[in-house]
Amino acid sequence: MDRVSVYDGKARFSQLVERAESGRSTVITKRGRVVAKIVPAQAPRWDRAAVLDEAEAFRKRVQIKGRIDLRRLIEQGRR
Repeated sequence: MDRVSVYDGKARFSQLVERAESGRSTVITKRGRVVAKIVPAQAPRWDRAAVLDEAEAFRKRVQIKGRIDLRRLIEQGRR
């Protein structure tokens, strides 16, 4: 992912849009800090293995006490 300053991004906006069309992302910085991203508008393609790995890592980090009633949680979410 390339980085450009706000000033350069304004000057090369058409190029950045073309890069996004070709599937490449660009980070916009202001005074060295990331403030925005220009990304392709295509729907993201999920890597199932990566998502499952992330969920497993989260499960290991979070400690839940007691039993979880999944059905009750689903019903609460519908309200």
